[in-house]
Amino acid sequence: MARRPPKPSEDDRRLWKRVTRTVTPKTPVKPDYIAPDAVEAALAEMTAMLGEPDTETKPAKTRAPRKKAVKTAAVTSASAGESIMAVMPVASRPLPRAKAERPAPEIIEPNRKKRLSRERDPIEARIDLHGFGRFEAEDELRAFLMSCQARGMRSVLVITGQGRQGGGVIRSSFEEWMASPYLRLIVSGYSIAHQRHGGNGAFYVTLRQR
Repeated sequence: MARRPPKPSEDDRRLWKRVTRTVTPKTPVKPDYIAPDAVEAALAEMTAMLGEPDTETKPAKTRAPRKKAVKTAAVTSASAGESIMAVMPVASRPLPRAKAERPAPEIIEPNRKKRLSRERDPIEARIDLHGFGRFEAEDELRAFLMSCQARGMRSVLVITGQGRQGGGVIRSSFEEWMASPYLRLIVSGYSIAHQRHGGNGAFYVTLRQR
């Protein structure tokens, strides 16, 4: 338990009385009267300065119509310290254009075919595909035409054979090979050869310049 303070002695009491006689009590000051209207006016002024909405005059919430989403970029205001959403236009990138393909080889024009048949335009090389399977013949033909183009040749002869009753596999596949994307880069035209060069079992082939 805490000890009780000792009782003041007679000397302490006399000294305290002398001190209290020299002290003059302060006269109480009556506070100024403030009208209630002034208090409300001050509160209203403070509310206007702070920008706080009045709870009594707050408008009723209405559901805004949904708008289409727009790509935005966030911009931070250093002075206000707030995050602002600013609408930024998004530039659309143009789609890459597809590489233009070479047109499919065309039928050689009659005048040039006549010159080839008479060898006024020289036939600079020839290949015979007899004895090859379909896939082997295609590989041989592609390698032959690529080599001829690399050497600067313009006209060659391709012998396919007619097969039985004109339905040979290589003969029937020739036009499909000519329309392939790879050979379009090499071949400019083709036509059935003259009888002296093989007739329906052979083709004149003209090559593109590199």
